[in-house]
Amino acid sequence: MRWLILPLYRAADGILSVLLAPRCLSCDLPLDFPLRGPVCGACWQAIAPIAPVCARCGDAVPGWGSDTGAAALCPRCRRTPGGSVAAGRSAGRYDGTLRCLLHALKYEGRRSLAPALARLMRDRGAAVLAGSDIVVPVPLHWRRRWGRGFNQAEDLAIHLGLPVARALVRRRATPPQVGLPAARRHRNVRGAFAPRRRLWGRVLNSRVCDSRHDPRVKGKVVVLVDDVATTGATLEACGEVLRRMGAKEVRALTAARAPVRLLQPR
Repeated sequence: MRWLILPLYRAADGILSVLLAPRCLSCDLPLDFPLRGPVCGACWQAIAPIAPVCARCGDAVPGWGSDTGAAALCPRCRRTPGGSVAAGRSAGRYDGTLRCLLHALKYEGRRSLAPALARLMRDRGAAVLAGSDIVVPVPLHWRRRWGRGFNQAEDLAIHLGLPVARALVRRRATPPQVGLPAARRHRNVRGAFAPRRRLWGRVLNSRVCDSRHDPRVKGKVVVLVDDVATTGATLEACGEVLRRMGAKEVRALTAARAPVRLLQPR
């Protein structure tokens, strides 16, 4: 049957490229294969991995020092003690094609981009996903999710190949992180996240049913998932809650890493 489907698929690709003349979402050049998605192959290949990478947060480290143990950490991680997130990785830097795609996903509702972005995250974040039990998307406050209609972190998480646990809730709406220095960012999200209590736990008002003892998290290696990371303040705040919930280890995987000056509000 494949011998019949493949020519039909190629014919449909050619017809769409002629009749609709769709353009790449990133470079705006005509798409030769529109059925493969709204981004051309050249733009996907232009998303370079971050290397060499900090062993803890996943940010770039100076190449000149990557051969020593101490220099396996970025300058920020060398200055600060270990936090709640044991290891982090990102698919690439928040610029160029990747920035364009995340903007389209997040602000234009192009949710069809999530599977392809998640594949890139799986490839680049294989070390973080290896040996992990579940993925937990970073939650949006309910008002922001209601306004947007979806949580981009959840859309990415469900395509990473591990069970998804919506174990956290954002209990207060925080001001956007954009433009804030690192210390202010950590204060901004302190106490903003909490365990998501299950409905039956609220009804029974039982400690045993409380999500602080959620068996999906307790004793598990958990991977936090988000679209963009900068200082890691949001990931650390979520990681602290997950550790209190009994997670054995918390890791983090994001689609991109960005300097503070480039980060847009969640």
